[in-house]
Amino acid sequence: MNEPLPPRCGLVAIVGRPNVGKSTLLNALVGQKISITSAKAQTTRHRITGIRTQGQAQFVFVDTPGFQTRHTAALNRSLNRTVVASLSDVDVVLLVVEAGRWGPADARVLALVPPGKPVLLVANKLDTLARRQDVLPWLQQMQQGPQGPAFAEYVPMSATREADVARLLDIVRPYLPEQPWLYEEDALTDRSERFLAAELIREKLFRLTGDELPYSCTVVIDRFEEEGPPTGPQGGTPLRRIAASLVVEREAHKGMVIGEGGERLKRIGSEARQELERLWQAKVHLELWVKVRSGWADDEAHLRSYGYE
Repeated sequence: MNEPLPPRCGLVAIVGRPNVGKSTLLNALVGQKISITSAKAQTTRHRITGIRTQGQAQFVFVDTPGFQTRHTAALNRSLNRTVVASLSDVDVVLLVVEAGRWGPADARVLALVPPGKPVLLVANKLDTLARRQDVLPWLQQMQQGPQGPAFAEYVPMSATREADVARLLDIVRPYLPEQPWLYEEDALTDRSERFLAAELIREKLFRLTGDELPYSCTVVIDRFEEEGPPTGPQGGTPLRRIAASLVVEREAHKGMVIGEGGERLKRIGSEARQELERLWQAKVHLELWVKVRSGWADDEAHLRSYGYE
């Protein structure tokens, strides 16, 4: 009679320079959207934990901001501190790069990993190459190059392909320590609904303003109230009442967010509300306001008040 496998559980950091697909990968690994994505660099600003329990193994993924080497504002320093702190207590590191590309910014992220941590090189966005096998000469070059010994595994993949995501989970599993799980079996994240609401609103803000709006804008939840379904045989749908401020640095940015006749702000609110309703299976009443806070991204006190570490 076969002995049952011991439970495994470990922390897995997802790191890399901006815009290599870390948040898309986290969502795919967890099996549900918990981290926001957009084409704007530095979309992820906080340490976000995603949880996937599969068989006897519980993967606790830590998505981090893209490590910034070009900007020195207080916001960027805060984001980089988050990356470094996340690496100190994890069991394995996924260093995400674009398949076929390795540059000085990727090397700088690798240099942040404490000695002795197993690092898996995840060559993401394989779907952008004409043929998957086109990545092989580059992989061989990476293995033979000066950075080669730093990697325990090489995983070419596309985060949008289910088979690739399943293969990555299988590769990571042996690196998880044999120990009890940290979370319930059905847990997806350790972040609150309030936090997820702010993140999803910020995602719509970034996606619908494109390159017009500098990335130094944020979302603050002013009010979050949860109302349960009414009692009685008919039941009902729970309701979340949310009021949020979209914080920008200049009056001109405020106009960009509001749009002509308020249309863009309405669309941000409508898309955020619909996605939150799908996520929570609940009705959402969402009010948005735009506020100007000059210089907030380079003000440590403002950063702390807005939830940055």
